[in-house]
Amino acid sequence: MFRSALRCLVATGLLTTASLPSLAQVQAAGASFPSQVYLRWAESYTRAAGVQVSYQATGSGDGIKRISARQVQIGGSDSPLSPEELAKRQLLQIPMLVGGVVPVVRLSGVPSGRLRLTGELLADIMRGELTQWNDARIAALNPGLALPALRIKRVVRSDKSGTTEGFSRYLAAVSPRFASEIGASQLPAWPGEVLAAQGNDGVSALLKATEGAIAYVSYDRVARDALSSVQLRNREGRWVSASEAGFMAAIRHSELQSKGDDRASLLDRPGADSWPLTLTSFALIDARPPRAAAAVAPMRFLYWCFLHGDELTRGTGFAPLPVRIQSKLAARLAEVKAQDGAPIAYLAL
Repeated sequence: MFRSALRCLVATGLLTTASLPSLAQVQAAGASFPSQVYLRWAESYTRAAGVQVSYQATGSGDGIKRISARQVQIGGSDSPLSPEELAKRQLLQIPMLVGGVVPVVRLSGVPSGRLRLTGELLADIMRGELTQWNDARIAALNPGLALPALRIKRVVRSDKSGTTEGFSRYLAAVSPRFASEIGASQLPAWPGEVLAAQGNDGVSALLKATEGAIAYVSYDRVARDALSSVQLRNREGRWVSASEAGFMAAIRHSELQSKGDDRASLLDRPGADSWPLTLTSFALIDARPPRAAAAVAPMRFLYWCFLHGDELTRGTGFAPLPVRIQSKLAARLAEVKAQDGAPIAYLAL
């Protein structure tokens, strides 16, 4: 279905392979949440097209900043910009894939994946209200687990992060106290003493080095780094573990699926299997590039990802977008208009 939609664009003249310039590289930076998938896509694209794609996992805030300043050709962000912000910055926003944020802990003696927390209790931990792992409220949710008498150490992001924004938006939604005292942002003012690291990889490394720590990372890091994930109680009252199936369930019960709204929240969606901390990740590109030739390289890469991304995403810990959304994205690329008036020939291999 999606490839048929792309062929229609070719037939109408919106896309063309004629007179493609010789392209050397694509520079991208931003969200660390999907960075491992972007790197996988980049390696495959380089082999297929002979074009070097570099992606620096610098955080969503930096990705937005750098694409807005035109310091990179693609900015990665897990925090969708409003239509007003996109118009102000002259950017085009494209959803790329869906993943999950996962609370993780380092607690020797507690089996991996066995600790259970509600969203409200997780919010109280991140507010600094709960300070010991053997707190009675945690123990009540985890009968049979030998919870250690250890101080809870919170590990957070030091950089402006879409992962953090999604995590804090969820906590604010389930906890009025978290919403009023901390709120949702890319860099919250966490109360009390916290440990901080840059990027999902930095957080994962710091967690592994800190007994008694709790942190939040993208789902793909859980398996790769052998982290102990936390079960959450979802909106239906069921205990769930993070999984690609759980992310797809969140999509099915959202307006992303029902209305095709790619800015729709995937947090705390209905559905028995839905993972409550599910996020969409986006790519940002220049909507009004000075020259058509300069826009070809990043747009060809993104177009190629639409064609081949699903098969390359499987098994990465992320979920592809619904076909209904994907079929609209090639037409969205056609909204990019170069200031020199020349057509942008971005049909991928």
